[in-house]
Amino acid sequence: MKPATIVGILLVVVGVIGFAVGGISFTHRKKDVDMGPLQISHNQTKTVPISPILSAVALVGGIGLVVVGARAS
Repeated sequence: MKPATIVGILLVVVGVIGFAVGGISFTHRKKDVDMGPLQISHNQTKTVPISPILSAVALVGGIGLVVVGARAS
C-alpha cells in the first residue's frame, strides 16, 4: 500500500469518528487534599470538541488521497 492511501484511510476514519462522536472525552483524576493518610480526590472529565467543518475537511481530503493513491501506479 502506498503512503498516500494509508494517510487517506486514516483521515477518512478520523472524519467519520468526528461526525459520529463530536469530540474526544478523557477522564483525569485530580487530587484536592493530601494530608498524610487522608487523601481527597475527584475525577475530572474534559472534552475536546471536533468541529464538523474539520471532520468534513478530513473526510474529503482522505477520500482524495485514497483516490490519488489508487490511481498512481
